[in-house]
Amino acid sequence: MSTSALAQTMDAALARAYAGNPTLNAQRAAVRATNENVPQALSGYRPRITASADIGASITDANIPGVAANSVSRLGPRGVGVQIDQNIFDGGRTRSSVSQAESQVLGARATLQNTEQNVLLDAATSYMNVLRDTAILTLNRNNVEVLEEQLRQTRDRFQVGEVTRTDVAQAEARLSQSQSQAILAESNLKTSIARYRQNVGVEPRQLAPGRPVENLLPKSLTAALNGALTTHPAIIASLHGVDAAELQVKVSEADLYPVLGVRGLVQQRYDTSAFGDNRTSASVVGTLTIPIYEGGQVYSRTRQAKETAGQRRIEVDTQRDTVRAAVVSAWGGHEAAKAQIVAAQAQVQAAETALAGVREEAKVGQRTTLDVLNAQQELVSARSTLVTAQRDRVVASYSVLSAIGRLSAQTLRLKAEPYDARRHYDQVKGQLWGTQTPDGR
Repeated sequence: MSTSALAQTMDAALARAYAGNPTLNAQRAAVRATNENVPQALSGYRPRITASADIGASITDANIPGVAANSVSRLGPRGVGVQIDQNIFDGGRTRSSVSQAESQVLGARATLQNTEQNVLLDAATSYMNVLRDTAILTLNRNNVEVLEEQLRQTRDRFQVGEVTRTDVAQAEARLSQSQSQAILAESNLKTSIARYRQNVGVEPRQLAPGRPVENLLPKSLTAALNGALTTHPAIIASLHGVDAAELQVKVSEADLYPVLGVRGLVQQRYDTSAFGDNRTSASVVGTLTIPIYEGGQVYSRTRQAKETAGQRRIEVDTQRDTVRAAVVSAWGGHEAAKAQIVAAQAQVQAAETALAGVREEAKVGQRTTLDVLNAQQELVSARSTLVTAQRDRVVASYSVLSAIGRLSAQTLRLKAEPYDARRHYDQVKGQLWGTQTPDGR
């Protein structure tokens, strides 16, 4: 099998992160937990049924005038009953609670989309960081080999008197510097591998070159801003947060309204007043509860809910500003990375030409050993700059896609089973009983 067939691609890494990243899976669990708010709110429309049972013992010692002996009775009063309470009107509390729970579900889904974006961006960034640091480590190791050969040649020339001891010392110093840079590059690569393992879930193995997703980006910054401010999941989540907060005001105000309900009761009693006394009773009662004064607690909760709603509205504006700044920053970084690649390619070509010329001139004594060492270092720096710019271009393209709110498995067409947040919602919304989750836990 060829090496290319064994190489792991960017899409494969992102698909693995989408399927198994712990942060993303935790947010999916949070959405499922939020889904349960809806059946909890809907329970306000449904009857509440309770059963009761009691058993006891009683002894009655009666002294009746004119009767020679006392009357002693021993009874075991007991009974069972079933009570049904049905809410008819609760000031709109249940209706507002259901709407609030649905807004919370929609907000949780938007938050999940934003988390998916962050996870995919982190995975793409760590993928490119491993590629960058691997290439830089290779450059530095090659540089060490070149400088070792340069030092050997310089020492040979010193032995025949062509150069001085200073030239040898300069070559030795530059070799030590390159060895230090190689050690640092190896450390950076280990750090990037650890981040890759954290974000993707596996160790990187023969990563294929990454490619930018520029074909998925808007044509202009204006179009990017317009799309981001309309559809970014962070903004959508904030708007649903406003809806939930405003509905909380109505939920709190509902405690100030009368509550109307119906209560049905069926009871079976035994030995209540005499041995063998069996009684069956049934009743249906309408109940009306009118709050008059709750110590100011309900009024305070309502005012608090209004202030919280005002806070959520302000947070929407803050989120819009944050998204706008992120789009502008990412767009500028992407444009800069593309321009930097062009400049870095020219720099590499010029540095290669300069190094070749300096080496030839050094052979005829027109250049010093230091000139050769400097030219070699400039070439390594130029190649490192090019590698970094290529990495930045790919990461910046993903950053723009994330900033406008479109970085998702669906947009990237990843080969991973899509997570359907609606499926669990549909499973639990109308569930009337049972403690097991839909997956059997």
